[in-house]
Amino acid sequence: MKTVVISQPMYFPWVGLLEQMRHADVFVHLDDAQFSKGSFFNRVKIKTAEGTPWLTVPLAETKLGQSLNETQLAKHNWRRKQLVTLRQAYSAAPHVEETLGLVESVFEIEHESLGALSAASVEALGGFFDIAPAEMQWSSAMAIEGTGSARVLAICEALGAERYVTGHGAREYLDHESFEAAGVRVEYLDYEKREYPQLHGAFTPFVSALDLAANCGRTNAMREVIASGTVYWKDFAR
Repeated sequence: MKTVVISQPMYFPWVGLLEQMRHADVFVHLDDAQFSKGSFFNRVKIKTAEGTPWLTVPLAETKLGQSLNETQLAKHNWRRKQLVTLRQAYSAAPHVEETLGLVESVFEIEHESLGALSAASVEALGGFFDIAPAEMQWSSAMAIEGTGSARVLAICEALGAERYVTGHGAREYLDHESFEAAGVRVEYLDYEKREYPQLHGAFTPFVSALDLAANCGRTNAMREVIASGTVYWKDFAR
């Protein structure tokens, strides 16, 4: 059953997004989605001895309604500062050097937009954990018009999807009956939020997957964390 996952690019996202990717035959970066402040497009939490602060990509001036692939990055050297922050946060983690190498592989490319940077961070994590699907697409290159649920369905149909796997936020706007009529089965992630060895106090799943990389690396422990299944939309709605 050909499975498509469509996601707005998020900056070094939490494990839950990687679990969506794990189910995908085709993963689509929705890079022409509209940018909104206070989202996860350019920021994510990390775990430190002082709590869970935001790791934020500074942006050039933004305009109302602009898309992620139109949103430009600030010019000053924020990358070096973030590497220092990550090294301090995870200095005691067993796989800190591997993780910093992963981040550096993203930073060493001059990305043209926030959409490109965040998509690259998602792909880097997928590669690190060996869960990236064979096919990656960009919505901006697909020339598919529309908005919301109708556009998501159109992308799925263009890719020959038989199953669409998504996160919980889609529940608010997805027209499930239209997907059914088109022969596309909708399933939601059943997030287990599995615990793993983590520094700095009580466990929290709501931090960047860089935390999992630093603490577990490419070990079997990692594979047991990125493991949530899915649930059919009618069962999820109940």
